[in-house]
Amino acid sequence: MEPQKGLHRPSGIDVIEHVISARHGFIAYIPLIIATIALLIAARADVFFYNPGVDAYQCYATAFWFGSKTTQLLPASQCQFIPQFAQYHSFPLEYPPLSLLIFSLPLLVPLANYPIVFALCMALTAFFIYWLLLRVGPRGAGTVFAACLLVGCLVTAFARFDLIPAALTLLCLILAERKHWTLAYVSLALGVLTKLYPIVLFPLLFLEEQHNKADFFLPDSSITLKKIPTVFLRTIQNSRNWHWKNGLTFIGLVFGVTAFSAAFNSKGAFSWVSYMGYRPFQVESIGSALLWLASFLGVPIEWKTTFGSLNTISPIAGVISQSFVILFCLGYIHILIQQWRGKMDLIQASLASLLVLVATGKVFSPQYLLWLIPLLAYSAAGNRRLLLYWGGISVLTTLIFPIYYLVIPIIIDSALVPGFLPVIFLRDGLFVLLTLAYLFNFLNLRERSANPGINLVTLPQIQAYRKVTLRMEQAARIVPRKVLLTFECPDRRLW
Repeated sequence: MEPQKGLHRPSGIDVIEHVISARHGFIAYIPLIIATIALLIAARADVFFYNPGVDAYQCYATAFWFGSKTTQLLPASQCQFIPQFAQYHSFPLEYPPLSLLIFSLPLLVPLANYPIVFALCMALTAFFIYWLLLRVGPRGAGTVFAACLLVGCLVTAFARFDLIPAALTLLCLILAERKHWTLAYVSLALGVLTKLYPIVLFPLLFLEEQHNKADFFLPDSSITLKKIPTVFLRTIQNSRNWHWKNGLTFIGLVFGVTAFSAAFNSKGAFSWVSYMGYRPFQVESIGSALLWLASFLGVPIEWKTTFGSLNTISPIAGVISQSFVILFCLGYIHILIQQWRGKMDLIQASLASLLVLVATGKVFSPQYLLWLIPLLAYSAAGNRRLLLYWGGISVLTTLIFPIYYLVIPIIIDSALVPGFLPVIFLRDGLFVLLTLAYLFNFLNLRERSANPGINLVTLPQIQAYRKVTLRMEQAARIVPRKVLLTFECPDRRLW
């Protein structure tokens, strides 16, 4: 019997493409289901090596709610890093006060099940991010998110709480793109109160809100560097017409919650602010990689375990730390100028800011990739060059943790672990290259994937809208009101 003509049996590639591009139904969630099963298993891998994340979260929550009884409920060695156990007064050393709510949720079950329930909470957070990406992101964004979690955050995705501030950050940017400004600022404030890093997005969000106001001065897209100071002063002079309400709401929420926490413990409520200032370079940070490179030139170097991590100690660490602060300021100012001139949109500026923050920070923990993955999936799901770079960084990060960390507890001196420091240097080098390429748009790495859920308005379109508005204002002075009401903008989308 001859096969019917016109019928095409789908190949394996066709099936995979259909799963990747699906937006509705069970088939759209297959990548997340596969990733979730693997990540839940990996989150329980701490039976094979020491994974202090969830143990620390459990100690923080137990110490806050039960005080001195913590030593009876948990092993003394698990919570030895907590200086004192005072009920309702013990706050996390390195995290903002609202993080206690996240740590406390798994306490509703028996203490022995805390790690499992915590992992399930993070799995629900990953599901929320995946659902958001399917609903409003470009095609394939959900699959990119699931794949990046699996490749680069195998152990940390469900064993750290970074997915929650990452979800709040993504939600903030999605709300901002749809002009829901108040909700966007509230979401960002909640992210800052769970982990400090989203604070760098606040000026970007404020600038983006002003961009959408008719009376905000916008520079011409072809402005030269010499004219930037003059044009910038003109922008500042118009600050009285800026929209301040939502920005002040953000500041009020952050300071209000922090001040409320300070009423219980004035030192503990603000310890997370100064914690990073006292930390040395963590062994995986880019600063540590430079110190290791300097050791070949005769600069002394040693490794010590402090602040809950393996850190690099060197006489020139202070100079490099100060240099990194300057580099962060320069990079951040460059991003603000690019966004102000319309060269970057809010999503691109936010992703660039987080790249600069991680690259110049004292710590580069594996879970820091979670800060970037949702934004990467939302903005560049179809940017193969960018995803190729990110894939290399993710593979090397997984090689560092957990694979190399299986060996380090056996060998005290990390320099004696073959390949450990070179792999870190290679990963950090790729990350620096990616950051620079994204900042200056080399190889068109800032290219955004087409998103049918939103119509991005460019700077020339905004300027055209401003001209139409100006003409209407001029016409209002000489044309009767009845005639003016019949005038319509040629492009209604810009209204």
